[in-house]
Amino acid sequence: MPYRRITDPMLLRRLMDAVLMIGSDVEHDELLQHIVTEACSLVGARYGALGVLNASRTGIGAFLTVGVSDDEAAAIGDLPTGRGVLGVLITEPAPLRLARISEHPDSYGFPPGHPPMTSFLGVPIRVRTSEEPYGILYLTDKIGAPEFSDEDEALAEGLALAAGIAVQNTRLHERVRVLSVLDDRDRIAMALHDTVIQRLFASGLALQGAARQVDPKVMVGRVNLVIDDLDTTITEIRSAIFGLEDRSVDGLRNGVLTLTEELTPSLGARPQVKFSGPIDSKVPPNIADHLLAVLRESLTNASKHARASSYTVVLRVGEDLCLEVTDNGIGIPAPEARARGMGLGNLANRAAKLRGSFEIEAVEGGGTKIVWRVPL
Repeated sequence: MPYRRITDPMLLRRLMDAVLMIGSDVEHDELLQHIVTEACSLVGARYGALGVLNASRTGIGAFLTVGVSDDEAAAIGDLPTGRGVLGVLITEPAPLRLARISEHPDSYGFPPGHPPMTSFLGVPIRVRTSEEPYGILYLTDKIGAPEFSDEDEALAEGLALAAGIAVQNTRLHERVRVLSVLDDRDRIAMALHDTVIQRLFASGLALQGAARQVDPKVMVGRVNLVIDDLDTTITEIRSAIFGLEDRSVDGLRNGVLTLTEELTPSLGARPQVKFSGPIDSKVPPNIADHLLAVLRESLTNASKHARASSYTVVLRVGEDLCLEVTDNGIGIPAPEARARGMGLGNLANRAAKLRGSFEIEAVEGGGTKIVWRVPL
């Protein structure tokens, strides 16, 4: 159905301000409350409500109000389900404007304790123009006038249209979040299979071997080694669980995971990533930018120059930030090789700028560990 045109520049400005308010990135319930509040302000209504329809679209499943005090809400009792004038817009989803609610043939009356209401304006909210209403916006008691005007109806329709788009936007955000979590679950399932489950299996075999030892000292020593392995396994499980947290798009944890995923094809293997501490909340953006650059260069160097095929990334946050990148490559390069532009000087310079340190160590059995540490 065509929407009425709004020609008054002041009214257009007020509608634009209201649309910008509800278009901000807020949670779904908060968004619905914003819609009712802005609608009341926009058309000068003393009371407002938004009824979200139930799954069958036959009644009201949720009801949010503005202008009714807590005491009045308690006195009213049960929330409306969609009878009377409220239900007219459910069965006939089109704008409805009344000078007196009580004079409508479908008027059901108000329950005891309900504040008196006279003029009425209702408009449907559609998430998509072709589908049944998502909800109904109800506005009552025009302030300073006996009834709502044509302009009020046009403003309410414009706001309802923007509200439908905003609701659809929050739905899409939720869908993206769910898909992201599902993708995380696949990644975590792979990590659990490749590392945690294999480590637990090895620990079980080690305990079986320890149980067959006659010498108590040897048994105790082997059990202690298993305990250390299990402690590492618990840390890996916690990292996997933390990976399912809701993360902001710009969070450092997400940045590290995204970077390792991006580099995996060129590295030839997916780096094993472990986190410890408040990664997203404690690391300032400028340090996070340096860290991601250091991580990229460290992994790239290990692949190109050390000819590594396995990588482990450990990021710890406490009083300081510590990044460890370990590979199984050919080992520490000779000083002259470092001088030929392996980029290790860049890692040291980044640490020095942040009053931190950079070390490169040999790994027992072959390989290299880079330790990049800066204070927080």
